[in-house]
Amino acid sequence: MLSVIEVKEIAHLARLGIEDENVSAYADDLNGILMLMAQMSELNTDGVKAMAHPMDQVQRLRLDNVTENNQRDYFQTIAPQTEDGLYLVPKVIE
Repeated sequence: MLSVIEVKEIAHLARLGIEDENVSAYADDLNGILMLMAQMSELNTDGVKAMAHPMDQVQRLRLDNVTENNQRDYFQTIAPQTEDGLYLVPKVIE
């Protein structure tokens, strides 16, 4: 069970602003979620096949055809800075 103090600490770490009068409701909701997860972890899932979709459907795929013209040269001409076919960007990491 999460206490009100723990919920405040979690909210602080997540940079969430929770008003003091709502902390206890959040604690109840989070504890309910954790209890549900505990109940689900007790279920026997031996022999249950993992599924990507609950309806056992297959994703329809389209053919991998090129649908646009190559405009690389054009985009290179309107870019602020390029060199040897690469886009130059400002350094952001020291």
